[in-house]
Amino acid sequence: MSTEATASTTPPNPPVRVVLCWHMHQPSYLDPGTGDYLLPWTYLHGIKDYADMAAHLEANPGARAVVNFSPVLLEQLEDYRRQITGFLERGERLRDPLLRALAMPTLPVNEHERRRLVEQCQRINRQRLADPFPNFRHLLEMAELVSAHPASMRYLSDAFLVDLITWYHLGWMGETVRRGEPRVQRLIDQGGGFPLHDRRELLGVIGELLAGLPHRYRHLAETGRVELSMTPYAHPILPLLQDLQCARESWPESSMPIVERYPGGEERARWHLERGLAVFERTFHHRPRGCWPSEGAISEATLALLQTFGFRWAASGGAVLDNSLGAEGSGNGQWHRAYTLAAQEPEALAAATRCFFRDDGLSDAIGFEFSDWHGDDAVANLISRMEAIAAGCEAPEQTVIAIIMDGENAWEHYPANGFHFLSGLYQRLADHPGLILTTFAEAAEEVEPRPLSQLVAGSWVYGTLSTWIGEVDKDRAWELLAEAKQAFDQHADGLDEAARAHAETQLALCESSDWFWWFGDYNPADVVRDFDHLYRIQLAALYHALGQEPPEHLSHAFARQGRGQPARGGVMRHGRAES
Repeated sequence: MSTEATASTTPPNPPVRVVLCWHMHQPSYLDPGTGDYLLPWTYLHGIKDYADMAAHLEANPGARAVVNFSPVLLEQLEDYRRQITGFLERGERLRDPLLRALAMPTLPVNEHERRRLVEQCQRINRQRLADPFPNFRHLLEMAELVSAHPASMRYLSDAFLVDLITWYHLGWMGETVRRGEPRVQRLIDQGGGFPLHDRRELLGVIGELLAGLPHRYRHLAETGRVELSMTPYAHPILPLLQDLQCARESWPESSMPIVERYPGGEERARWHLERGLAVFERTFHHRPRGCWPSEGAISEATLALLQTFGFRWAASGGAVLDNSLGAEGSGNGQWHRAYTLAAQEPEALAAATRCFFRDDGLSDAIGFEFSDWHGDDAVANLISRMEAIAAGCEAPEQTVIAIIMDGENAWEHYPANGFHFLSGLYQRLADHPGLILTTFAEAAEEVEPRPLSQLVAGSWVYGTLSTWIGEVDKDRAWELLAEAKQAFDQHADGLDEAARAHAETQLALCESSDWFWWFGDYNPADVVRDFDHLYRIQLAALYHALGQEPPEHLSHAFARQGRGQPARGGVMRHGRAES
């Protein structure tokens, strides 16, 4: 038989599975005392990143992805929808100061409030979201001059503030919205001098975008284009709730809070999963099959808990797999496989929760490398890296390349909010003969999992839990939280059913991972200040919900002043420690 004949009859390798998983999350920015939102990031990401991601998936019939939502984000999006509807239809008060300034006929006269608005409108990626629009760029240049000379604030006219605030919202609009929404395009072309009617019309667009998000993602899920998954309710670090000491599994020399454990942490972990499922099912009308545990933070106890809730899959970072494999190493394609924890009864393994692990190199390339590349070049480079993985794997039919990353913070660093990169990536993968887009739920049923003899507690960040514990301010935050939980345990039983439910929800917000993420002097000063303030507000609100006076030390900032300027402002981190 000729060489040519042999080659022509050799069957091609089966395509390698690729999962793109986008995690969408914002913590609660609501001041529980006033009912006002202290920061606008939830709705701004809604009109930009959540809207754009849905549009990319809708535009390409061959696109597939996993989109993960935190329930506390879903609740905030629904609250913003209700606010805007109530304002436009019944004149009800908007509880976000920035939205209120956009839509009300009068602006604040208080100089402090006006300064806050000017400062907020400077919190934007200038290069990507402002500089493409000369009118907006000019307004920001004036705002910077005023901020450098605060006494000049008194000379700022209402007309300047109106144009600055309107342009801020236009700058935050998703690229697909700017391209497809004529009301937005008209305001961009108008350039300035926005009367009240125009601003209320823009508020209407914002309300429509936020109201449409659950329906769009639900339709994508119902048509098999997207798998929707969830995170526990308020985005807590489950391994640390269950056992603070597990942080030392991957970082033995870690410092620890003076409290030995978080009181009743196992019960709280279950509460976050139960409440998260309720919010998810109310929003999307089905039960999720998978869970991205907050920050990919996983441990043997956490994986066991997820299994009791019936989750078919969970996922974490590649460095967690490295730590867990230990001397066995993670070569020969071991990253790109499904795993189950082997320490189970043999008959239970078939139903065991599958665990997938993030390809840190590919995921971080999207988050940190490709934003300055031409979109086509970035897509070609990413595809070539995947092709190399496919060519080198021993069992392509069992291989799953998992790209897991923040679905909202990367794109503002890309031209056009990542429009060219994302549309090109979905198209290239949809057409690729050797790479097939799928979901974790489908992969969990189709590939044979490998047994993992141990699972070392860690997260997608560096494979450790060091982002949330083991540093003086983070440890102090755990001590404050444990103190508040002890107050809850002492006084919650004396509350009526409604008051107890309110206190439980407030406790959950205090247990969010986000507070701990931002403590540490390596973070930007303004963000450390904001989150120190927010955290103490949430803790104080818990004491009030219990009918107790908050301790005096909650009146004082405890986090050291941030001095860092980390990449992407600290909202994103690499999966592995940078050398």
